[in-house]
Amino acid sequence: MPEIIIYFVVFAVVILSTLILILSRYRKCPSDKIMVIYGKVGTNADGTSRSAKCIHGGAAFVWPVIQAYAYLDLTPISISVDLTNALSRQNIRIDVPSRFTVGISTEPGIMQNAAERLLGLHLQEIQELAKDIIFGQLRLVIATMDIEEINTDRDKFLEAVSGNVETELKKIGLRLINVNVTDITDESGYIQALGREAAAKAINDAKISVAEADRAGAIGEANANRDRRIHVALADSEAIQGENDAKAKVAASDATRRELEAEAKRRAVAAEKIASARALSEAYDAERDAEQARAARERATLEADVLVKAEIDKTQQRIEAEAEAERTRIRARGEADAIFAKMEAESRGMEEILTRQAAGLAKIVQAAGGNPADAIRLLIADKIEDLVKIQVEAVKNLKIDKVTVWDGMGGQNNTSSTANFVSGLFKSLPPINDLLNMAGLNLPEFLGKPSEEKAEGEPSPAVSVASSDEPDAAE
Repeated sequence: MPEIIIYFVVFAVVILSTLILILSRYRKCPSDKIMVIYGKVGTNADGTSRSAKCIHGGAAFVWPVIQAYAYLDLTPISISVDLTNALSRQNIRIDVPSRFTVGISTEPGIMQNAAERLLGLHLQEIQELAKDIIFGQLRLVIATMDIEEINTDRDKFLEAVSGNVETELKKIGLRLINVNVTDITDESGYIQALGREAAAKAINDAKISVAEADRAGAIGEANANRDRRIHVALADSEAIQGENDAKAKVAASDATRRELEAEAKRRAVAAEKIASARALSEAYDAERDAEQARAARERATLEADVLVKAEIDKTQQRIEAEAEAERTRIRARGEADAIFAKMEAESRGMEEILTRQAAGLAKIVQAAGGNPADAIRLLIADKIEDLVKIQVEAVKNLKIDKVTVWDGMGGQNNTSSTANFVSGLFKSLPPINDLLNMAGLNLPEFLGKPSEEKAEGEPSPAVSVASSDEPDAAE
């Protein structure tokens, strides 16, 4: 009997221990974690051994000895990615500070990648691994896009970044939860210039819209005033016409009545005829006054219509004149800018000419041994042919019509005065030696010596020269 009790107790202890062991190895997976069972967990469809079994949102029995388990935390990981000097497609470097939120994926295939590559890593290590992948893919996306696309079409940029980054993150078992680009800047200020351009365009468009609205309002108000006055004038004219028609009918009835009364009174007594004639004359006078008043009122109405139309035409002409003045001002500003640019170009050309002339003069002075006077002589020597040509041109076209000579044979050594006169006439031209002396140069000796001064008291022939414009002289 005691042995049976002992067997029963041992059996109960074994059963209880087994139950406790089973219960302790049956593991439930929390909702914010992935339970990874590794060890001998079965085979894949192709017959290869599975490296791990991932469970999310459930429970599984972990066999002792042949299996073990661990958890992957699904807590989102926020990664700050301060990307700088990223090269865009336009070869402009930009800074793209952003923040990415990633987490371990719960998709079946992606969970397997996470179990194989992230199990056992700390949160900081996973964050650094994801950050390296994000940096590379973000630079790759920026290199394929223009700055205008990145700055204006943020949805396209974020879509491209999300697609590239998430594809790479899935390879290690992560998924991209959110992307937030805080700001985009560049070293050259290109993005800031685009913003100023857009702001200026929006302001100009708003100003144009306001001006057009003001113009439309002014025109609408003028048209409304014109219509109101026209309709009022038409109503007044119709009322006046109705009154005049009524008065005409009354006058016709009165005239008929008075004619009958006058006829009766004429047959009665002459006095009554006179009174009736006087009354009829007064009635005619009253009708004449009424017609004159009516004519004055119609004339005033027509004048009002003319004034309204003239006022409208005046307003329209003023608006057109203001528009034409604005166009003239714009053209004037454009012409002024063109003139300024032309004058600036001419001034730069003149400055270049003077600079090159100064450089040439400096080289001439250098060639003259640094002596400015010698340099001036070189310049004059280069221009001497032109100077002689100018001197010759001065007397080239001189017309001498007549020459009268009284020859007294009083020349030197009893020579003819006429011969001396002709010789002196040619000597009156500026000698080449004198020109060179005025320029600070000397004629070489082998070309001739300077002429000596004329001796005092040398007799000169009496000569009179008459041009073709003077009266004839005695020959």
